Amino acid sequence: MTIGLKGPGLYVQGEGELDKLGKYVKKMGTKFLLICSPNNKKRVGSRIARSLQEAGKELSYYEFGGECSKAAIEAAMNTAESEGCDAVIGAGGGKAIDTAKAVGTNLGGIPVVIVPTIASNDSPCAGVAVIYNEEGAVIKALMMKRNPDMVLVDTGVIAAAPKKYLVSGMGDALSTYFEARACYRSGAKTMARGTCSMTALTLAELCYQTLLKYSEEALAAVERHQVTNALEAVVEACVYLSGVGFECGGLAAAHAINDSLVFMPQTHASSHGEKVAFGLLVQLQLEKAPQEEWDTVLQYIRKVGLPASFADLGVSSVSETELRQVAEAACAPAQFTKNVRPNITAEEVYEALVNADAAGKG
Repeated sequence: MTIGLKGPGLYVQGEGELDKLGKYVKKMGTKFLLICSPNNKKRVGSRIARSLQEAGKELSYYEFGGECSKAAIEAAMNTAESEGCDAVIGAGGGKAIDTAKAVGTNLGGIPVVIVPTIASNDSPCAGVAVIYNEEGAVIKALMMKRNPDMVLVDTGVIAAAPKKYLVSGMGDALSTYFEARACYRSGAKTMARGTCSMTALTLAELCYQTLLKYSEEALAAVERHQVTNALEAVVEACVYLSGVGFECGGLAAAHAINDSLVFMPQTHASSHGEKVAFGLLVQLQLEKAPQEEWDTVLQYIRKVGLPASFADLGVSSVSETELRQVAEAACAPAQFTKNVRPNITAEEVYEALVNADAAGKG
């Protein structure tokens, strides 16, 4: 059995750390391309520029339009080359971050620095970029030459963002332990090119326990736009523990359901983390999880405001046809449902979807 462990070169988290960015990236390049939206340029752009200037670095800007598409990646690469940039910074949510990762990889592996402005998912630490078409459908997962050289999380920035983003990050992180556990049991391969190790499983379990202990306090802190120890703990869980945990621990049915909900158009307005949280309920149904475990997860989902049913995901009426399409897609050979058990059928997934929805409404 071979295990694989991956992670960012450097992870830094704390209030006010963004103002020290130049110090941290001193040896990573001389001219940086900043990829971020106009909104995030207003939020953090001047702080990034000032910190880099103080370190004697130059900065160019590429305006991110909202989609990590081939066209956006190519345009950003062209800007980097024409401006003579030898490193890239991705600031924003998951798609801006993934665009920066793809640019760094496609330009031969130049240094990549990630600055998440929300903690809505666990992509910052991962060595993979998810690429979409212009309609928002996933077309490819690009594996980076290496994980980001640095991830800098300023918790002051996270605390200033709307609460819904942290709730979404909690949903994504909630599944990490259960998916890693499924892979550990089945011996499935992970994105770290090995099987789930004890290290990865332990990190994933710590992620889960941290969420259970601190999430309510962390959400209260975000409502006050205040950084507290509870918020620091939950952000670490959502960004680092979940990011390293999923890549080294593996994915299973929760993420397969998220991907397959593309066949239910009414769910499209829900975030990645919201759909993953519901997908976890489906996975627990497939695993026939102990009642106590089910109750703990469902209670958590309801407490923090994650969806526990199709109605919570915006589905006004459930179509059996769509539901069976979701079940079929979740059992496709390339999907992660097989990491729970290789012989799971679409009929079993369909029943788990129905049962999870019914139990979540109860």
